Amino acid sequence: GAGYFHFYLLHNLGESRTQFFDDFDMWSFVQEKKRAGLIRHAGFSFHSTPEELEEILIRHPEMEFVQLQINSGDWENPAVQSRRCYEVARRHGKPVVIMEPVKGGMLADPPGSVKAIFQAADPHASCASWALRFAASLEGLITVLSGMSSLEQMEDNLSSMRGFTGFSAEQADTVEKARAALARIPVIPCTTCNYCAKVCPQEIGISGTFTAMNCLTLYGDKAAAKHQEAWLVDMHGRKRAAECVKCGACEQVCPQHLAIREELEKAAAALDQGA
Repeated sequence: GAGYFHFYLLHNLGESRTQFFDDFDMWSFVQEKKRAGLIRHAGFSFHSTPEELEEILIRHPEMEFVQLQINSGDWENPAVQSRRCYEVARRHGKPVVIMEPVKGGMLADPPGSVKAIFQAADPHASCASWALRFAASLEGLITVLSGMSSLEQMEDNLSSMRGFTGFSAEQADTVEKARAALARIPVIPCTTCNYCAKVCPQEIGISGTFTAMNCLTLYGDKAAAKHQEAWLVDMHGRKRAAECVKCGACEQVCPQHLAIREELEKAAAALDQGA
């Protein structure tokens, strides 16, 4: 192997999680490893407010890059604040690694009203391609990370980025129209990171439940939503929403700051999970 990490990431800073990095002085740890030649560039991923990002970068100017959740759906989302966090990183001169450019797959298969906007602009480009290129069109990037689960998705991503030099004014306008249309639809903005699942004492399939609820919201098909829930929750050995005891542990670790307990209560009713 190379014998060193080219980019070494302190994972998931933000809110109470940041204190762990202070308590264990991970900041000094990465600098020691840099001096030893084991790390070339040290940075961190971040899920919180632009104000907290500003504070961290002021305290730790030695950090060389920031990994942020940036996509067209979250660009102006008040819970994520992609744009403002990106602007903070740029103001501090930190290059950015983009995660969640397709928002956990949600932007690859958006509602019909959103999809129609993209198809009218370019019938040959996938919705995922639009999402990926939106992220890649920003300045000051190291790379754009995209999770792929098939060869077809990888080929689409590669073809989308081959020779890409940025959006035209018309393409940027198309993305803005689609973003506005998507923002009008009240889906649960879960990215299936499953941090919540790791701390839930009831072992509830939270992200699977939310995927099923979004299916119900977007398509109005309860049978399809319940099928989604059966597969993503029951078949994966997780418990259903009705078994939530409202302890709130999930909400303490959710990068999206979702009102998980409230959404699980709604899901239990909508998906016929009566006691």
